[in-house]
Amino acid sequence: MGGAVSMVILLILLLNIAGICNGGVTSDYVRKTEASVDMPIDAFPPPSGYNAPEQVHITQGDHSGRSVIISWVTPLEQYPNLVKYWEAKSPIEHKFKAQSRPTIYKYYNYISGYIHHATINGLKYNTKYFYELGSGTGTRRFWFTTPPEVGPDVPYTFGIMGDLGQTYASNTTFEHYVSNQNGQAVLFVGDLSYADHYPFHDNVRWDTWGRFVEKSTAYQPWIWTAGNHELDYAPEIGEKIPFKPYMHRYHVPYRASHSTSPLWYSIKRASTYIIVLSSYSAYGIKLSSDFVIGLKFFPAEDKGPNNNNMLVQGKYTPQYEWLQNELPKVNRAETPWLIVLLHSPWYNSNGYHYMEGESMRVMFEPWFVDHKVDIVLAGHVHSYERSERVSNVQYNITNGLSSPVKNHSAPVYITIGDGGNIEGIANRFIEPQPSYSAYREASFGHAILDIKNRTHAHFTWHRNHDSEPVAADSLWMFNRYWNPQEENN
Repeated sequence: MGGAVSMVILLILLLNIAGICNGGVTSDYVRKTEASVDMPIDAFPPPSGYNAPEQVHITQGDHSGRSVIISWVTPLEQYPNLVKYWEAKSPIEHKFKAQSRPTIYKYYNYISGYIHHATINGLKYNTKYFYELGSGTGTRRFWFTTPPEVGPDVPYTFGIMGDLGQTYASNTTFEHYVSNQNGQAVLFVGDLSYADHYPFHDNVRWDTWGRFVEKSTAYQPWIWTAGNHELDYAPEIGEKIPFKPYMHRYHVPYRASHSTSPLWYSIKRASTYIIVLSSYSAYGIKLSSDFVIGLKFFPAEDKGPNNNNMLVQGKYTPQYEWLQNELPKVNRAETPWLIVLLHSPWYNSNGYHYMEGESMRVMFEPWFVDHKVDIVLAGHVHSYERSERVSNVQYNITNGLSSPVKNHSAPVYITIGDGGNIEGIANRFIEPQPSYSAYREASFGHAILDIKNRTHAHFTWHRNHDSEPVAADSLWMFNRYWNPQEENN
């Protein structure tokens, strides 16, 4: 009897060891592998009325949530360049006004419409506002609700999407999110229109994408992250300014967080502190010869330390210096939840884009662990994956410790580049599933992050082929600063 009990105990121990050594769950759901096809341009007609404002979108306009940037395009004339706004509970005649400074840009053989960005300040927290754009037959009216005042136990719900594009699958993802009706703002992890998929980076596809998502972007703020498909760097057609269409069309409040670029910035919203980083801008050490350690893309003629014997000396890049100064500013007594958005994932067990984020991870992961970042959201890989709380910061040249290990101070890494874009699904997962991977599935979908208080948040991922209330993956998350317990996967 005693021997049998001992064998059972030994078997349980061996199973536990296997559970620690192996990865988590690879979903057995199989998505059809048909190609994602872009919807035709005429699926996105401009609104009716002369010079009617279109492609309307809003985002937070300051650091704490009392300001909104309202952006739109007028196709024929730059005026009127006003936004009129008022509290929903006030008489309609009590309108305020804010003015835009219209701009246009040219890209190869394309000339944009008049692009407007107007910032309205001094708004009340947790208040519904109406706003009005255009005039005459082109007048259009929308609304938004400001966030609650920043505080440690303020509940708030975010939608999460990435790599959306404008295919029929994209439309399913987008409508799936809109019908969910729980999200109050969207955390978007990059790759918007996929205009660069077309010859000469057809910028008409930037216009159609803006019309496509307007039914959400005009009513709730989307927090923008730039991905590789926003680069639009095409020297072969004379376009040598990276991020040109994106930076003209999508403004963010980067100066409010003392950033020098709209590609990296931070905001506070409800009980969260959100940091946005750029995977495709320099983020490391700039050497005297202009080679950059920690940069995703280089001109073909550039050479690195291994083939021209440069010494690793130089100064830190602006993104590096900004993040180094930014992380210590986070007051977890005010904003307990620390969330980072970037595009290229650091922990990815898919064969697509495998380890492309490695140099940025090596540069910044120790800071994320030291500052107890709760969640890192990424896109780029066109499938869904959620990690364990792991880190790979213990390595030095002599100890040989170069594998991720569980770390209660580390973030959960979520890859959600599964919006449905024209490049299709990424379905080449590495086998066996690595120990850092908790759940992965080659499907399209969106996620919801429902923050309850300073200690708890509920995360759900919704597969496109499920009805809205059904979560294919979910996790109760415990805040790393206030409640650093291990979560149950």
